[in-house]
Order: sequence, then structure tokens, then C-alpha cells
Amino acid sequence: MALRIAFFGTPAFAVPTLDALLASRHTVVGVVTQPDRPRGRGQQVSQSPVKERAGIAGVPVLQPIRLKGVEFLDAFGAWNADLAVVAAYGRLLPQALLDLPPLGLINVHASLLPAWRGASPIQRAVLNGDATTGVTIMRVVLALDAGPMLARVEVPIAPDDTSGSLERRLAVAGASLLRDVVDRLGDAPVPELTQDDARATLAPRLEKHEGQIDWARSAHQLDRHVRGMQPWPGAYTFVDGQRLVIRDAAPVAFTAHRAAAGQVIAEDGDAVIVACGGGDYLRVLTVQPDGRRMMTARAWLAGRRRITPVQFGEPA
Repeated sequence: MALRIAFFGTPAFAVPTLDALLASRHTVVGVVTQPDRPRGRGQQVSQSPVKERAGIAGVPVLQPIRLKGVEFLDAFGAWNADLAVVAAYGRLLPQALLDLPPLGLINVHASLLPAWRGASPIQRAVLNGDATTGVTIMRVVLALDAGPMLARVEVPIAPDDTSGSLERRLAVAGASLLRDVVDRLGDAPVPELTQDDARATLAPRLEKHEGQIDWARSAHQLDRHVRGMQPWPGAYTFVDGQRLVIRDAAPVAFTAHRAAAGQVIAEDGDAVIVACGGGDYLRVLTVQPDGRRMMTARAWLAGRRRITPVQFGEPA
């Protein structure tokens, strides 16, 4: 049976799922996304990627400030949706909304629940050094990402994956999985598996300050940090009080005299070698000074006017 579906989503991660629904036998009767907000370096007010896609498809869009407000609930109810699909909408949904669609709400969550419940599951998996993650389709309940699971798919994390590259693969995997679940829901109830709350781990929303590099950590930990903080907020350090974002780095085997953690001890092609707190070394290839373009670490080093040893760390 073809279903009438309402879609909740905001960032680029959600667009493949919306596309999958638009290409299915079902009808997307409306989209709910976050209000237009200032984005980017220029802080220009812009639409979310989901709103842009909905506009191209000619799908009605709601951008409520208050999800519990009568105005929004009435407008949503007028869509007469059989089912609502949520993919990275970015806000907790009230019970009054959960009660409206006859088939309820299901969510595309970028982890293998009950692992990494919360707003930043992709980043937390990379930062933690997980070898595998995935996507779970589950029922939306009031408790955060705690609803019964309808389907899961595993996705390996490559050694060079950033949060950004992993997110793109998870978005595609999630879209395919979600379409399959929705097709089955249109024909018959789908078996559900209750999550084991005792095995749950949390993935709180990533904060900008978390990007700062702690050079006392090992090179392998810092490798995960650099990759996990891409594309936002970026893994950053300070040199002479100036912020420097490390865009590309990896552990490297290197023999040198003992050096303080965070000290640049050598050049290596277009990269520089930095001592880490674990007694090992990180090869930093690409950096981005505040307000400037990305460049090789060697080019950045050559542009410094000081001849004193370079020490990464706290702002001066």
C-alpha cells in the first residue's frame, strides 16, 4: 500500500533519505525542517539542505518555532500523514506530535543502537576509534533514541575516514534501509526489537571547544581527533597565540631526540613532524590558519617570520 509520509529533517545527511522517499511509491505530503538561520563564514541567512530539496520537488514545508503550538500541530495534522520519517531533524519531538500519524514516527539514526544515542553519533564513533558503525531505523519515543528497532545495517569505518566522509556513506546506507522499512510498513507490521538500555552509550552534541588538540595524547589518539573533528569544528591548536586548524595528519614512525609534546621537530616533504605525549609522532600535512586558506604545513612553516622552535599548544 502506498503511504502518505511526512518528513522531518534538516542537514545534508537527511537529503538522501528524502530523495529515496520521493522516488518511492509513497507520497511525501510535507516536510518539516528547522527555521532558516545564519550559516557559514558570512553568516548569511540560508535555507537548510532539506528545505532546498523540498522546494525543488514542490513539497510543502513547515518550519515551526514551537513544536507544541496549536498552529503547527493543526497544519501538520492537515497533511493526514500515515507515517512520519525523521532524519537528523535536530529537535526532540513532543508526545502530541508522536500521537498524530496512525503508523507513528520512525527515525534514521547514524549508529548501531543502543550505541551512541544522541546528536553526534558519527563523530563519537570516529573519535572513539570504532571499527564499525551503521544505521538503525527505530521508532521515535519521548526518550532520546531509545525506541524499538525495526532494522539495522553495519558500515565499516575506514582508517582514513573523517566524520564527513563517513557521514556521506551512512546517509546513503540509511536512505536505502529506510525505504525498505517503509515499503514493508505499507504492507504489514514490521517486527520490532527492544533496545538493551544497559548497553547504551551517549553521543552528546559536539561543541566547538572540543576541537582543541591536547598534545599530551598519543599520535593514534590525535589521528582520530583530527579525523573526528572534520569538517566541524576542526581540530585546532595555537601557535604564538594564533589559532591553527590541523586538516590532515597521521601517525608516523620517526626517530628523534626526546621533545616536548606539541613541538615541531622536523620537516618531511610538504609535512611537519610533531612530537606527541605518548612518545610518538604525528605527521601534519595540511593546516589552515584563522581567516586564511588551507595550505601545506611546510608552506605555513616557511611563511613564519620567527626562527625559534615551533611549539603547538595553549594560546599565549
